Amino acid sequence: MSASRGIFVAPFDELVEPRTLVDLARRAEQSGWDGFFLWDHVNYSAPVRAVGDAWIALAAIAGATERIRLGPMVTPLSRRRIQKVARETASLDRLSAGRLTLGVGLGVENNGELEPFGEEVEPRRRAELLDAGLERLTSFWAGEFEPRPVQEPRIPVWVAGRWQTRKRPLQRAARWDGFFPIGLPDPAALTQIVEELADLRPAGSGAFDLVVEIAPGDPVGPWEAAGATWVLTAFDSQPRLAEVEATIDAGP
Repeated sequence: MSASRGIFVAPFDELVEPRTLVDLARRAEQSGWDGFFLWDHVNYSAPVRAVGDAWIALAAIAGATERIRLGPMVTPLSRRRIQKVARETASLDRLSAGRLTLGVGLGVENNGELEPFGEEVEPRRRAELLDAGLERLTSFWAGEFEPRPVQEPRIPVWVAGRWQTRKRPLQRAARWDGFFPIGLPDPAALTQIVEELADLRPAGSGAFDLVVEIAPGDPVGPWEAAGATWVLTAFDSQPRLAEVEATIDAGP
């Protein structure tokens, strides 16, 4: 089975303008891509200078496209007010007619977006806040807040985690809808994750996405064979507009 294909970019520097991102998402849809996903940060380490807001850009993209899936990859819930995330996600899901996927994770403390703003830095505490936030979020989606999201039974949630320290993130992801392992060395590592998931998810527990990122031009086949359901073509923290445009226009 072929994996869905997406574009994964940071809204930084040359891609910081929301109109630029809308244009890229439109082109991606026209060129046959299945998804368009944005890094979600409020600050980033040098040499990055300009950082755009992923959620504002995603709202603009939702209104300018009709088919592609979209979402933040990933949002650290420990630095968010869950009630605000609930409102944003429901509105964005409705605006996009049910095309939102919510990527979540612990976030990282080395980009100057946690401690300088008084956010939680300790990883274990951030993990606790993530789990509690997800449970609260689903209560809001289930009807505690109105209007509800379009998607049933809820908006899909992909959980990110580093390959090297994947045990707890993988256990968390198994309770949701997908896993985005960061830093995978090769397709064999993804095969290992598939095997580990088999012990964590009971038979008949429904569809589950395995999301990987590759560089522009890298082969997709080995990742599909290893079990990837989504393959994202990703760019670094200072994406060059011309390279992103050329990759999008070449198609998946």
